[in-house]
Amino acid sequence: MKSKLSTLSFFSGCLGLDLGLKKAGMQHLLFCENDKHCRETISTNEPKTPLINDILKYTSGDIRKLAGLGKNESPDLIVGGPPCQAFSTAGKRKSFKDPRGNVFLYFIKMIDELKPKYFVIENVRGLLSAALKHRPHNMRGKNFPPLTEEEAPGGVLNHILKELTNSGYKVSFNLYNSANYGVPQVRERIVLIGNLDGERVPFIEPTHEQGNEYNLKKWVTFKQAIKGLKEEEMEYIKFPAKRLKYLKLLKDGQNWKNLPKELQKEALGKSYFSGGGKTGFLRRISSDKPSPTVLTNPAMPASDLCHPKQNRPLSVQEYKRIQQIPDNFELSGTTLQKYKQIGNAVPVGFGKSVGKAIIDHFNGELWDESQFPGFKYSRYKNVNDKELFGGQLNLPLT
Repeated sequence: MKSKLSTLSFFSGCLGLDLGLKKAGMQHLLFCENDKHCRETISTNEPKTPLINDILKYTSGDIRKLAGLGKNESPDLIVGGPPCQAFSTAGKRKSFKDPRGNVFLYFIKMIDELKPKYFVIENVRGLLSAALKHRPHNMRGKNFPPLTEEEAPGGVLNHILKELTNSGYKVSFNLYNSANYGVPQVRERIVLIGNLDGERVPFIEPTHEQGNEYNLKKWVTFKQAIKGLKEEEMEYIKFPAKRLKYLKLLKDGQNWKNLPKELQKEALGKSYFSGGGKTGFLRRISSDKPSPTVLTNPAMPASDLCHPKQNRPLSVQEYKRIQQIPDNFELSGTTLQKYKQIGNAVPVGFGKSVGKAIIDHFNGELWDESQFPGFKYSRYKNVNDKELFGGQLNLPLT
């Protein structure tokens, strides 16, 4: 039995996923990250591991050499979360026409050429519905031609799956809520796992649940996560005075809807008339629930992350606890740059669960997905390979 699986990490960020994989028992041979502040963070915390920058500047041969691999030697695992803005439901969804989408394609090319036994790709939910070519919504409907195959939802995912399957990989994927893996945060991300040999890798086995149907541990709350932190040691930005005026009127777990009726329209301004639930406006997070998804800035108007009791945004230290990054892990840059690094990271506990799933598979220890019938890995349906393809992504697609 192999002691540690060798791993190449791309788009490493501030190492959230990698810290989890390391906890699971992985050995990193190389990190790849283009962001200046993330690179400084990586160099500070992992000075002995080779670090490269822009993936587009390196061939697979370069990567092998830098990682200490032989000319035809393959790593056990390649992991990466290619830039997700090209697929984000909040963006313009240019997909592969966006340069960041092309980076995604290059990453897939690296997987094909380096031929690891396993790969992990992490991304936002928008990847599931992104089209290869985006048609603006004001150019759709009865007065316009039907969507072409390129414009149909899911085109990007199908293209990615085709490339990976034709490279010989069996691919499983699902949309996972990190709270089901002991993370004190409701954070949903899609994870694709591929392997070259043997059975399809099962869904990642959950360890926690919101209810009590499966005899698992309860979701971890924000209050539990920040235990022991001292207010006087918190590092944070401030809310604008205009917004703080309303936040001071709210209690633990409340948002703008809990303001007096006569103040709601005043507090939200033009946003009051916009659609959607607007649950992120003027929001104090709840002490007794996992945190909402931490973003790159805790004080954005439509996605406030206000402390349950203090009149401030969540601190850098609280962000670290929510993402399960060690307290003594050093982050480079300004307070805003630290928020950004942490907000873009994969939660460490979820990363550990990903690593465990791969190590178990490598050792022939497959858990039975059917033992948790109907388990809600996320809030959505039709977001995994079994629901969409019947779990049969093991033949070349045409």
